[in-house]
Amino acid sequence: MRFSKRSIFIVVLVVVTIALDQISKFWVRASVEPFSKSEILGKYFTLHNVENTGAFLGLGSDFNPTLKFILLLLLPVLVLGFVLYQVFTEKNMDKFSFVGFCFIIGGGIANVYDRFVYGSVTDFFHIDLGGSLKTGIFNIADVSVTSGMIMLLLGAIIKWRTSKKSLD
Repeated sequence: MRFSKRSIFIVVLVVVTIALDQISKFWVRASVEPFSKSEILGKYFTLHNVENTGAFLGLGSDFNPTLKFILLLLLPVLVLGFVLYQVFTEKNMDKFSFVGFCFIIGGGIANVYDRFVYGSVTDFFHIDLGGSLKTGIFNIADVSVTSGMIMLLLGAIIKWRTSKKSLD
């Protein structure tokens, strides 16, 4: 069987995303004291080691085990499988969306893997620029998913502007 350059690119981008995330989490688990806080760039960018048993910002941490399994493992696996299928089969996807979906798939798989293997996701970065300009504690997979969503949005805006100009 012969793989296209496009298919190889998808696999490489997803695998590199997963690898970066898993290597960073391995290092944090091994080197950073749980629940500690270390300054990277003063108080603005800090390193932690926390286990998130829920989803975004811990949402769902207190769900019963069956609901957690459905919402935090089963549903994400089904959605990631569908998106992965779309990325491999949809040949007319714009470049922003294509790369964005690959980032989302890689980050999503990395976090689902953690939930399956460890029962939680290791989060470790925190940004606090003062006031309401701060994040929850996050990881590389979260950065990947967020970057992917931004790329999808940019792709949609470019497509919309292009189609709007062609109508004028």
